[in-house]
Amino acid sequence: MEYIYAALLLHKAGKKIDENGVKAVLTAAGVAADEARIKALIAALDGVNIEEAIKAAAAAPVAVAAAPAAAGAAAPAAKKEEKKEEHKKEDEESGMAGLGALFG
Repeated sequence: MEYIYAALLLHKAGKKIDENGVKAVLTAAGVAADEARIKALIAALDGVNIEEAIKAAAAAPVAVAAAPAAAGAAAPAAKKEEKKEEHKKEDEESGMAGLGALFG
């Protein structure tokens, strides 16, 4: 995750996302940079519109968050069970949605 965060930080700062930039951000954060992972990240981000990926990722959790509001009239026992299932589903979806959106 820290490699993606480094790329997002560079993007937000308006800097070019390249191997040297990602390595510098990771080193500054105290993370031992793996050259192979950096190269893989740069290759995966080639041609990806990061702004569009961020917008797509931001829209995904909104649809998931609307479901609990609709279930507000459910019984308390059913709420607890639903929350556990939704939490597990949200964790899986958020992890996959974030990466999938970045690597297009």
